[in-house]
Amino acid sequence: MNDFGMNPFGGFSIMFTLVPLIFVIILLLMVGSIIYNISQKAKQNAHNNNSPVLTVESTVVSKRTDVSTYHNSGTADNSMDHYSSSTRYYATFQVESGDRIELLITGTEYGLLAEGDLGKLTFQGTRYLGFVRR
Repeated sequence: MNDFGMNPFGGFSIMFTLVPLIFVIILLLMVGSIIYNISQKAKQNAHNNNSPVLTVESTVVSKRTDVSTYHNSGTADNSMDHYSSSTRYYATFQVESGDRIELLITGTEYGLLAEGDLGKLTFQGTRYLGFVRR
């Protein structure tokens, strides 16, 4: 203690307490988020596995892509920056009842499907299994 009844490090004593606490909170939030995402994926897979395989008449009403881009900085002088991306492909099908179902499909299927195609859609829960044109 100094003459003023304060810690000789001034405000730094709070930093030595708060920074580790904030770090632990952020770490717990990140781990919790990862665990939540894994559990949601497992729950969706279990739901799909327990759903019946259905084949219904349907029409392709739309297609879309979802592109995610990632940037990784390399060295301190940024001479080794690396960019990568991933693309997810989706198709929306309208079934005989009028309901619409959007399903994740492969890039190959995305290229083969055209809006307005009529045919038989086979799916299990939210899992796309195939589409055969008429």
